[in-house]
Amino acid sequence: MPTVAGVDSSTQSCKVVVCDADTGEVLHRARAAHPEGTEVDPEAWWQALCEAANGVLEHVDAVSVAGQQHGLVAVDDTGQPVRDALLWNDTRSARAAAELITELGGPHRWAEAVGTVPVAAITVTKLRWMAEHEPRLADRTAQVMLPHDWLTWRLRGGPGSGAEPVTDRGDASGTGYWSPAAGAYRPDLLALGFGGRTPGVPRVLGPAEPAGHTAGGALIAAGTGDNMGAALGLGIAPGDAVISLGTSGTAFALSERPTADPTGAVAGFADATGRFLPLVCTLNAARVLSSTARMLGTDLAEIDRLARHAGHGADGLVFLPYLGGERTPNLPDAAGSLTGMRVANMTPSNLARAAVEGMLCGMADALDELRQDVDIHRILIIGGATKAPVVGEIAAEIFGTPVTVPEPDEYVALGAARQAAWALAGTPQPPRWPLAASRRIPAPGDGSTGRRIRQGYADAWSTLYG
Repeated sequence: MPTVAGVDSSTQSCKVVVCDADTGEVLHRARAAHPEGTEVDPEAWWQALCEAANGVLEHVDAVSVAGQQHGLVAVDDTGQPVRDALLWNDTRSARAAAELITELGGPHRWAEAVGTVPVAAITVTKLRWMAEHEPRLADRTAQVMLPHDWLTWRLRGGPGSGAEPVTDRGDASGTGYWSPAAGAYRPDLLALGFGGRTPGVPRVLGPAEPAGHTAGGALIAAGTGDNMGAALGLGIAPGDAVISLGTSGTAFALSERPTADPTGAVAGFADATGRFLPLVCTLNAARVLSSTARMLGTDLAEIDRLARHAGHGADGLVFLPYLGGERTPNLPDAAGSLTGMRVANMTPSNLARAAVEGMLCGMADALDELRQDVDIHRILIIGGATKAPVVGEIAAEIFGTPVTVPEPDEYVALGAARQAAWALAGTPQPPRWPLAASRRIPAPGDGSTGRRIRQGYADAWSTLYG
C-alpha cells in the first residue's frame, strides 16, 4: 500500500498527516508549534516539521508541503537566510505597497500584470521594505523564496546540496511578481520592488510535477500555498466558495479563468490544479474569538454558549474586529472597535455574540467582493472557528444562504497529501478521495435578521471610516 504525507506549515504550527495514497484514509497525524510573531527564523519551521514528522517521512512514498502564503525568505549565496522571514501578517510594508502601486501607474496596472494589487501581505512589498530599510541585507540576498518553497528545498537537501529551489503556480501567484494569466515571472516587477535587484527565484513546477526526492528516497511533490492546499483537500468544484476561518479569514472559489480586480479586494491567484483561485483575505478571523475568550477569561466552548444566549444583533453591540490591522478592507493601521455600548447591553453574552457577528460580517463583505468575479452556488466553512457550532449557524443567518460545514479536519495538510499522491501516480488528474462528511445549515427565515445585522455593521464602519 503506497502512503503519502501532507505537511501544513501554517502561521501557528506544522501539521503532518499520512494517508493511504489510493483511498485518502488518514493513517497518522501529528503537529508541532511555531514561534509567535510576524517575523520568524525559517529554521524554526524546519525544526517543527522534523518534530511533527518524527521519522514518518522515512517510510512514506511521497510528501508535499503546503505553506502560509507570501512570507519572504531571503537567502545569501550559501543558502543561509540573511534575516528572519517576514510573514504575511507583518504590516510594516504598507507604505511600500502604496508606493509600488503609484510607481507602476495605479492599481489597474497591477491587476492587469499579476492579477493582484499589492497590500502589505504581498511578497513584493516586503522586498521593497527590505530594500529601503535594510539595503546591506538586500545586497546580500541571492535568492528569494516563500515558506513552502524553503521547506521543499530543505527536504531536498537545502544549503550545500546543489538542489534548485522550486515552487508551484499557486504559491507563486501571491508574490506580486508572477503572472497567473501569463504563467510567467515578471522580472521587471521583481526589480521594481527590490530597488533594481533581481535575485534568483524558484522554478515554477506544474501541478503534478515532482520536485525531487528526500534523502530516504520519497518523492517530493511541488507543494503549494495553504489556501490552494485547502481547496485541493476539500475537492471543491466550480460554483463552490470556501470561507476559511483560521488565524486569517479567506474567501476563495475555483475559477476556470484568471481574474484581475482593479479595486484590489480580490486577489487573482492560481490554484494547485492548473486553474485559478480568486481570493479575498482578511487578517482577522478565528483570533477574534480567541481574543474575546481571553478577555472574558474563558474558552471557545464558552464563547459558543454565551453567543447562543444573546439576541440577534447582540442588542446593538457591534464589533469591528481589526485586531491586527486589516488587509481587506485595506486598513493596515486600524485597531478593533466596539461600538453601540450601553449599560443594558454590556454583558459577556452580547460581547461573545458581537465577536462572532463582527467576524462573519467581515467575511460576508468578502463574499460580496468574490461574487463580482465568480458565480457561487454553495458555501463551505472550515477552520478553527467552526469548532464553535454557533459560528456556522450565525453564518447562514448573516450570509442569507445555506452553508455547508465539513467535519473539522486538517484540509490544508490533506490537500498537500492528495497532491503528493497525484505526483506519485503521475496521472492527468488528482486521485479521487472521498469528500469530507459535513452538515448543511439552512438559512433561517426570510433573511431580514441577517440584513439587519449587516446594516448595523455597515453603519458602524461608515461612522469610523467613512
